[in-house]
Amino acid sequence: MADSVRIQMMGNFLIFIDEQRVENPVSKSRKGTALMEFLVLHRGRPVPNQQLLSALWPEHSVSNPENALKTLVSRMRTLLNQMAEGLGACIVSDRGAYHWQVRPDMEIDALELMDLFDKVGTERDPAALRQIYTQILDLYKGDLYQTGDLDGDAGFAQQLHNQYLSAVYSYIELLRKAEDYNEICAVCRIALEVDSFDDRLHIELMKAMISMNRTSDALVQYKHATNLTYRYLGAAPSPEMAAFYEEMNRSRQSLKFNLEAIRRELHDSSLDRGAFVCDYEMFKAIYNLEMRNLERLGTTMFLGIIMIGDSDDSSLSSMRQDAIMNSLIEILRDNLRKGDIITHFSPSVIALLLPTVNYNTGNMVMERIRQLFYKRYPNSNIPFRFRLGILGKDAFKVTSESGDDGEEDMEE
Repeated sequence: MADSVRIQMMGNFLIFIDEQRVENPVSKSRKGTALMEFLVLHRGRPVPNQQLLSALWPEHSVSNPENALKTLVSRMRTLLNQMAEGLGACIVSDRGAYHWQVRPDMEIDALELMDLFDKVGTERDPAALRQIYTQILDLYKGDLYQTGDLDGDAGFAQQLHNQYLSAVYSYIELLRKAEDYNEICAVCRIALEVDSFDDRLHIELMKAMISMNRTSDALVQYKHATNLTYRYLGAAPSPEMAAFYEEMNRSRQSLKFNLEAIRRELHDSSLDRGAFVCDYEMFKAIYNLEMRNLERLGTTMFLGIIMIGDSDDSSLSSMRQDAIMNSLIEILRDNLRKGDIITHFSPSVIALLLPTVNYNTGNMVMERIRQLFYKRYPNSNIPFRFRLGILGKDAFKVTSESGDDGEEDMEE
């Protein structure tokens, strides 16, 4: 047998022989991969044949499951031996059962993680704990690889996922006591690669940024987290996220920045070019602020709405619609002024705040955006429609409306 064998089951199913990744014929057999992982995760405990049959062929989806299991085991041993002599012998037959025999020269990331999760609960030395947590972050390259051919394998994956997040939360607490906010940021970013929708990770990252006087970065992270939730889950920010945003806004008023820190943050934020893109909650807050200025200064502001596709249009896949809307936001951000505000209101609608423009100027702006959109999507039959309405005492009165044909409707 080879000098060393390393099996990666987290994020992907890979086999390394003497630290060289080898072509893995086992991965071409979904049932075989599922069988191997099932045996490995039982950590040497014999798994009865009946349990394997129920897991691999629920409701007896083959005519002779017992024979199918023997054939699968035989084939797996052959494939493993093709990668390293004697590797197939790791699948050991017991009386009416099978188990996986881990050799002394073998490393399996899922088993190492299980051991590390156990150590976290017993270790008390902070330095040793940090080392364990670092190993966990390094080994957990993604959730447990699943083929979908094993009934109940999602339970293993979810258990490891929950243990991973629990370890990450504990590590963050340890780092907070040491006031190591840079490391908290790094840990959160690594963990968010595994679970992008975990609100607590986003909030911990923003807290660490605020502790380092990086409030503007925390706001950017908030926008990213809420946009992610809306775009992929179609949901508003969670109560925890919304509460943190309110707290963050209050904290900004009381933070004791020195003069140079404030000047530096303002200078950095002023370097951003183009229109401002934000989530709908921030859009409403900016709208309320602008409305106060309108009343005080007597100026005007327009609300623009752009709809891509028809409200009942099912011809665009969600993935393609996302790509088109992201592209439209890029066009708007790059071609509108710094004072203009953009938000992704719904899957097919973009809302705009256009301060201090009259109807003619606003209509020219919207027509120019429409031309740029069709320049990016030439020969496209994607409907592009917009509406433009004044805000203030005449709010909710539509001033201009245009469809793909370019015709406009004036309302008195």
